[in-house]
Amino acid sequence: MRPLFALLALFISSHAGKGRADDSLPNIVVILVDDMGYSDVGCYGGEVRTPNIDRLAQNGIRFTSMYNTSKCFPSRACLLTGVYAQQCGMGRSAREITNAVTMAELLKTKGYRTLAVGKHHSKRSLYHRGFDRFYGFHYGSGKSCANHFNPGVQRPGEGIPARKQGESRTYCFDNQEMLPYYTPEEKDWYTTDYFTKWAIDFLEEYKTEDKPYLLYVSYTAPHDPLHAWPEDIAQYDGVYTAGYESIRKARFERQKKLGILTPTARLSQSTHRSWNSLPAEEQKDQARRMQVYAAMIDRVDQNIGKLMAKIKELGDEENTLILFASDNGCSSENVNTGFGDVGTITRWASLQKDWANVSNTPFRYWKNLSYEGGIRTPFIAHWPKVIKNKGSIIEQPTHFVDIMATIQEIADATYPVHFNGQRVTPLQGESLLPALRGRELPNRKNPLFFEYSRSGAVREGQWKIVSKTLPRSKEKKDTDLKWELYNLREDGTETLDVAEENADIVNRLSQLWQNWYRNAYGF
Repeated sequence: MRPLFALLALFISSHAGKGRADDSLPNIVVILVDDMGYSDVGCYGGEVRTPNIDRLAQNGIRFTSMYNTSKCFPSRACLLTGVYAQQCGMGRSAREITNAVTMAELLKTKGYRTLAVGKHHSKRSLYHRGFDRFYGFHYGSGKSCANHFNPGVQRPGEGIPARKQGESRTYCFDNQEMLPYYTPEEKDWYTTDYFTKWAIDFLEEYKTEDKPYLLYVSYTAPHDPLHAWPEDIAQYDGVYTAGYESIRKARFERQKKLGILTPTARLSQSTHRSWNSLPAEEQKDQARRMQVYAAMIDRVDQNIGKLMAKIKELGDEENTLILFASDNGCSSENVNTGFGDVGTITRWASLQKDWANVSNTPFRYWKNLSYEGGIRTPFIAHWPKVIKNKGSIIEQPTHFVDIMATIQEIADATYPVHFNGQRVTPLQGESLLPALRGRELPNRKNPLFFEYSRSGAVREGQWKIVSKTLPRSKEKKDTDLKWELYNLREDGTETLDVAEENADIVNRLSQLWQNWYRNAYGF
């Protein structure tokens, strides 16, 4: 008879790289990108080469009406907790999640190993919110990204890393926090590459565990600064000299062919300048910005391919739910500091509003506003064991708060009433599991609400009211609010405001928003 330790070693060896013995609970991988527009990836109409993301869509499900919150930190709060950011202390500034549990804290009750890498937009590290491991950075209010090549101080042999004034990020390696700056030793350091490396290292470290895992991969690309490797930038030489109009129109036509839009969909009125009106030097600068932006997304896709290969190597592909999304629409913000070419370590440059309009095709506006260009995200679910209607498209409105509800149902986890000495806000989302199983999603029980800065919206069924001039005072009454109304079933790109002839609908939805707003903030 073999010694007990030998039998144990044989068991571990036979299961390494072949998936868990008990696969009743799936692994869950959540991939979030930063400030990427609706039409950037190939499977949503973009010309950027994203074969790995496209493969997830081809073998999974695309959602065409998934909503975020139009801003980084509230979107991430919704995603992690399943409640609105306004209900968990994260509505107006990146402080600390309160009166809520994270998906990691919930899944730990079901025996999950919980892992996270990348960006966390909060004053408290994910390591202290249920994640067994967290390699990445966190921060509170203020600037929301860092130099992609070197978030720290100048290293020998390189230029001075471009940095926003007063910018500081707390890089974390589990409970070790690097302050005031983290300066990587590796000269090949680049956020997207190393976030992926850390994620793969975690999977390798825990591959022999007989338990499911949650892996949250929170990339900072393609958020500014526009930084990319020269070989990735070179792949898009000459692509964007065609200009705004040409790229936007081509994306719109591809979206209709892909089924992302209906054949009768209308392209919203452009807000970009005429390309031909720009001087040659400005055309060159603008084309370069979009070229680097595309290279950043391309690099994300390459790294997602590496992550998918590792999952397959471990034998986990069949029973791993992968979710992919962007935290808000493409940004129109403009930061310009440092020196040198756009794309290099010494220069901090942004995409700016003209290309943001193209990036968010076919919708209006961008990040920070509650119009569709700010709040719609490409959203893909991939789960071979469960999803059989591969390549299907779900048109029903969904929201980041639904992701936690979906995970809670999949894991059959008990959602708490109290946690950390605080009363927990009930889940606000509705499970997407029926759609993953090939069934039609039921009509939503509750409207979807939006509010950031002075922009807000409500969507209930086909109707949506939206404003970009909301007063911030709680004393303001419904009659003080200026709302537009759109029938998204007939006009999904918000081209025709029908508020004047539907005052009763506007008044009803406005009252719903006002009630939600007051309750969420405790007015």
